[in-house]
Amino acid sequence: MNTEVFDLFGLDIYVSDDHRFGTDALLLARFSMPSSKDNVCDLCSGCGIVPMLFFASGKAPAKAYAVEIQDEAVGLMKRTVEKNELTDRFIPVKADLTKDDELLTVPRGKMELVTVNPPYYRTGAGEERLSPAQAAARHEIFCDLEQVIRAASILLKYGGNLKMCHLPERLADIFWYMRKYGIEPKILQFAHNKDTSEKPFLALVSGKKGGKPGLIAEKPVTVEKMNAELFGR
Repeated sequence: MNTEVFDLFGLDIYVSDDHRFGTDALLLARFSMPSSKDNVCDLCSGCGIVPMLFFASGKAPAKAYAVEIQDEAVGLMKRTVEKNELTDRFIPVKADLTKDDELLTVPRGKMELVTVNPPYYRTGAGEERLSPAQAAARHEIFCDLEQVIRAASILLKYGGNLKMCHLPERLADIFWYMRKYGIEPKILQFAHNKDTSEKPFLALVSGKKGGKPGLIAEKPVTVEKMNAELFGR
């Protein structure tokens, strides 16, 4: 496994050829910043980029769990946690989120916030061109959208928030499954590369467990705006 270390606003994060991070994760972290009292769980966490952005941004939660099924990615997270002395606050969890007994490490019904950048594509949509690890991160091989939202509902406390990113064309499915598992869609924000007149490439969705109906569409965000906020350029 070839690994690299990135400087993340003064903290280090380990990545590999198969487990890296991109713009989607940065946008999700920006959309999801917790409070210092929150208990947070990031599903489909990969190298742990979303929780690490919370810690690096100065918006660190009380405790962050990061659930991932792939051994290599969990190993990277453990190295990151050790390197940054976050052992008591950032807990990598090797688990299959479709199996309730494997999620027991994360306190059920106790999370103020669950975040997830899930696999976007159904199986059979080009994963044969990727490594097995990359295919699993991008395609619904180990879990599908419904299973992700069901797991989030199990972990969230009443009034807690699920924040996720996905393809705009899957929004109808996202809203359907959120309501099926007691999470009311509350906020929608589209992300564009440069010009908000372009077709959005990403949808950011926030839902509240046990929330009342009422969806707010926020002003779209661009990658340029996010880069300026996060990196000062």
